[in-house]
Formats: sequence, C-alpha cells, structure tokens
Amino acid sequence: MKDMLVVVKLKEGKFEKFMGFMQSEEAIKERSKVADLSKTIATVSPDKSNVMFKIYVHDEVALKAFVNGSNPVSGPVFEEVISSYEIFELNKV
Repeated sequence: MKDMLVVVKLKEGKFEKFMGFMQSEEAIKERSKVADLSKTIATVSPDKSNVMFKIYVHDEVALKAFVNGSNPVSGPVFEEVISSYEIFELNKV
C-alpha cells in the first residue's frame, strides 16, 4: 500500500459533473478497487478548477487506469471533464 496524491485539472464548468460522478455508486465501487476510501482526503481549489486527493492505494495499475480514461466506468466521464492530471507517490521524511 502506498500514500499517493492525485492532482486533477478540470475543464471549465465541469466540477459539478466530476463530483457527481465521484460520489455515484458506480464510481465508489471502482474507487474501492483502487484505494482505501476511508483514508481518502480530498480538497478543491477556490475556483473549482482543480481537485486533489490524498489516497492510500492498494492497486497502482488500477489507479492509473481509473484516472487516464482506460477504465470503462470512469473513461467516458473523465474524457469529458478532466483537462490533465498528475500522480505523485508520497514518502514520509
């Protein structure tokens, strides 16, 4: 298991659609395959153009598929709402 940070830049005006999807049953089911949802911390920029998630990942390959659009559940939505993303591995110092 790894602590990771995912930073997502959203297309203009797509925050509500993104959050609606992320809170849907199908997205929660897919997200639970990737990470421990009880340890997820999320935040959003004041202008709602960026979101960040600190997650405790147990399947890094599935995380990348979920975010990059190759996951059949998230792909169609993310193609519409995500402009770009970055994934960082977090290490304690």
